[in-house]
Amino acid sequence: MSVDVTSEIEIKRWVPEVAAFATNPDNAAKWRTSIGSVEWKSPRPLRVGSRLTFNARFLGKKLAYRYEVIDFVPSERLVLRAPQNSFPMETAFTWKPAEMGGTRMTLSRRGELSGFLQWFEPLIALLVGHHNRKDLARLKALLERPTDR
Repeated sequence: MSVDVTSEIEIKRWVPEVAAFATNPDNAAKWRTSIGSVEWKSPRPLRVGSRLTFNARFLGKKLAYRYEVIDFVPSERLVLRAPQNSFPMETAFTWKPAEMGGTRMTLSRRGELSGFLQWFEPLIALLVGHHNRKDLARLKALLERPTDR
């Protein structure tokens, strides 16, 4: 069984600004609600092959997601794969210009459930969708916040 959830949001900032902030792993804890910290496991900057550990909380459990960047086109898309985790998953971010200006950002997560987790597929999909929407709303609030200029 698999979980495949996609969420979108429009952010009133230009694509390069949104993508640069969202693809910087050092910003992850600022907008991804379940992430507490990120550890670089390969040299900076972010590129295909980069390895990162995202320390998170999900369903009340502490988790360390070990991700590898499998696709990265700045200001267009970033795809991360976490194959060795208890819930192997792929996370994809994409950015496109919005019709009325700004950015349309998409966050997709998909993964294969095995063992007893298969029984909870509808609940896990619901929770993943909830986290996607919450993360995107937090990112939007951060990036659209007025700055002192």
